[in-house]
This record gives sequence, C-alpha cells and structure tokens, in this order.
Amino acid sequence: MRVVFLSPRYPPEMRQFTRGLAEVGAEVFGVGDGTPDPELRRYLTGYLEVPSLLDEEDVIARVHAWVRGHSIDRVLANWEPLVMTAARLNERLGLPGMSVDAVRGFRDKQLMKERVAAAGLRVPRAQRVRSIADLWSALEVTGYPAIVKPISGAGSADTYKVESRADVQRILPQMRHVAEAICEEFIAGEEYTYDTVCIDGVPVYESVTQYLPNALEMRSQEWVSPIMLSVRDLDQPHIRAGIELGRKAMSALGMGSGMTHMEWFRTASGEVVFGEIACRPGGACVVDLMNYTSDIDLFREWARVVTHGRFEAPTLRKYNVGIVFKRAQGQGRISGIAGLTEFYDRYRPYIVEDTLLRPGTPRRDWKATLLSDGYLVFRHPEMAIAREMAIAAATGIQLYAS
Repeated sequence: MRVVFLSPRYPPEMRQFTRGLAEVGAEVFGVGDGTPDPELRRYLTGYLEVPSLLDEEDVIARVHAWVRGHSIDRVLANWEPLVMTAARLNERLGLPGMSVDAVRGFRDKQLMKERVAAAGLRVPRAQRVRSIADLWSALEVTGYPAIVKPISGAGSADTYKVESRADVQRILPQMRHVAEAICEEFIAGEEYTYDTVCIDGVPVYESVTQYLPNALEMRSQEWVSPIMLSVRDLDQPHIRAGIELGRKAMSALGMGSGMTHMEWFRTASGEVVFGEIACRPGGACVVDLMNYTSDIDLFREWARVVTHGRFEAPTLRKYNVGIVFKRAQGQGRISGIAGLTEFYDRYRPYIVEDTLLRPGTPRRDWKATLLSDGYLVFRHPEMAIAREMAIAAATGIQLYAS
C-alpha cells in the first residue's frame, strides 16, 4: 500500500499517524511545508516540501505532478484544513476515498447542519452569514444568546458568544478576516464529544469525552484549567443517547473509513443536541485519552483501517481517563509550581503523563494552543475518583511565570 499523507509534521500528533501507517506496512509519501527531522524521516518513503499546505490549488498541482507515473493507492489527511485537499486529490487521481461532496458536508458547518437536520436530528437553529447585514438578519432567527464562528473553522478559533447588540458590535472587528461565518442558536448544557474509528461508515471503536467547562469557555477564559474526561461506561442512558445521535449524524453525512470527532450537548431537560462533526480525529490529546482508556494504539489502528480495512485492537474500556491543561499566572518564564508534589503524593499510581512546563521554560501563548503550559493525564476505573483527580489538578495545582 502506497499512500500520500498530507502534513506528517503538524499538528504534532500527525507524527504518530505517520508512524502508524509505517507500522502497518504502508509506504508513506509525506507532503508538508517544512523539513522533516530524522526521527520522522524513518517512517517516510518519500517527501515533497511545498511552499504552503494551505494553498490548496498549488498543493494539488504539485502533488499531481510529483506522483505522475507512480502507483499511489490513496491520499490521506487528518488535519482539518487539509481533508478537502485530500478528497480533491483522490478524485483527481481516481483513488478511493470519501467524495468531495461528502467531505464538504463535514467542513461546511451550515451545510452539515442542514444535512443532519434533514435526517430528523436536533441541531441548533443556524444561518450562513457573508456580511454584517446577514449577521443581523440571522440573529432575528436565532435570538440571543448566539454563537458566531467561521463556516469551515476548527476547534473554537474565531468563535464568539454574543448576548446583545453590544456584543455583536464588539466582535465585528475581530471577524473581518473571516469570509464566511455561521450564526447559530446557543445551546446551554453539558458538552461532550463522540469519537469513532469507522470502516465504511460503521463504527468499530467508539468513545465519549466530557468537556469541563464547555469548549468555548476553555478557549476564552485564561484562568480556566480545561478538563477533558474520557468516559469508561458508555451504557449510561444519557451517553447512549449521544452515541445514537452521532451514529445517525455520520450516516446522514456519508462517512467512509477513518476517524470522526463530534461535539454534542445534553441540556438540563435531558435533550441531546448535535453540535458539529469532523471526518478527522479530535485534537488536544483526544486520541491519547482513547488509547489510555483501552490500552491500545489508535494511531496504528486508524492506519490499519484506511489501508487494509481492518480493526484489530481490543475494544474493552478499562478506565475513565482525565486530562487537565494548566496555564501559568504571569508572563515570561515558568518560575514555580505549587501543589504538584501534593498531587503526586495523593494520586501517583494513577498518573500516566506529565508534560507541565518546569521552571525556566518560556510560557506558551494560551490562545494559540489548548495544550497551554502543559498537562497531566490520569486514569482510574471509577469515574468518581477520576473526576476527583481532575478537580484536584484543576484547582490545587498552579504554575507561575515571571
């Protein structure tokens, strides 16, 4: 199997998917806008460096010329901005994979909601907006509060909650670079993900993770220590309802083989509401949480699915897994950490990863990456203890910078 993999270097987890492809026997031809280091090179059969991965037309032309005369089995991408590029390349080269139209349904948030709603599923009221006049008109439909975000965005970038006309006026200057947006009804409730590995649209591995607080608050309030909790028991009634919603949404959108990442809400009344879905894996360590939940390697299993159409890992869920991202107080370099020793003394057997920045390390831009100034990952078979650890890490550990 010979595959072209777009962006094996970035985001960082793409290195693991590249490794997975190599480990299941694929010859991996990487395409990126930088030079791979020696460690990544060992997983690559070939590499094409392009000026900019986000210049879709240029990338398609360069890759088409690069593979001309060679046998390639498919083009793959797991980074949101490139899934459409991969689909267009597969169609141009006559290779298998999801159609451009199907992938567009996962990328265009308004089209996505229309197709999911057409399947009879509950989605937020929403309208596409291309101008300020469109936005004011859409708000008459959605009412306040509402969410305004890019039509093809990823994560919570350029996403705003507006509760009044004054809020709208405040965000307009920050949205000038966004050519097309969506204005949608704000859904109040608990926020979860539904993540899968699929073969021909059928989930062969499923996972649910809860956000604490919701994703928008995580991204907009610096003082928050974001928590994500992967749920061990998927048979809880409210979790099952979210899973059924996700399965129907994938069917409505024509999912093929690969990974999906969906966000959904459970309101105070118990209603489950679709948020949005992507035909790629979740970022911010979501795949790592899934791996720790079942003690498997989904980077490799994804590769086996897209190259051989098989999933061979066990699906038994052993643990609830939590991750807490920390943000230092102050600016400059990390100068101290409080509470970490006490956390280790109490929970050491359950901690599986610690990437917190140590004193002397420059602080990161918390707005640019949810990974912030590092994170802790821990797991336990009992959700009550996993949640206890999450709250303890979020409230009891503090990084300082100066």
